[in-house]
Amino acid sequence: MSGTVAPDRGETGRPLTTDEFDAFVDGLDYPLFVVTAHDGDERDGCLVGFATQTSIDPPRLLVCLSVANRTTRVAAGSPVLAVHVLGERDHPLAALFGGETGDETDKLARCDWRPGPHGVPLLADAPRLVVGRVLERIPLGDHVGHLLEPVSVRRDAGTGDDDGEGGGTAPLTLADVDDVEPGHAAG
Repeated sequence: MSGTVAPDRGETGRPLTTDEFDAFVDGLDYPLFVVTAHDGDERDGCLVGFATQTSIDPPRLLVCLSVANRTTRVAAGSPVLAVHVLGERDHPLAALFGGETGDETDKLARCDWRPGPHGVPLLADAPRLVVGRVLERIPLGDHVGHLLEPVSVRRDAGTGDDDGEGGGTAPLTLADVDDVEPGHAAG
């Protein structure tokens, strides 16, 4: 194996710096999601790259929202969140929810959506989505993790993986939106 290796910090106890950790995460290509929230008064949504299934049975999903993001403030009072998978054709949604900030722009006024459970916005153009009840909110550095218990799911016909059998579309990934300038700085 070749390349730069950061020194083992196990003995010193000093965690790696962001630059040192980048040696591990650089080049990884994550699928992207739009997460929407409604706290009873306000609605918002943001582009998310940190989301993962955490349990098969019972099903659980963890989505992480930046503490700098207005959606995180709305999600703090939202009983459910909607997690929308973006497909290859959804670059405009990624640009809207990732390149604009809810502090300055009503992103939901610029796309089609309908209210779902507890009024959470469900994006009309997202090929699949899950709504999850928030079980726990966990501080995770510059993000807040929201552990979700799925309560409803929508998957449009023809949204399988891009295997040529279902006519589906592959998920939009981080590499697909490298032209989108973030609406705010991370953290």
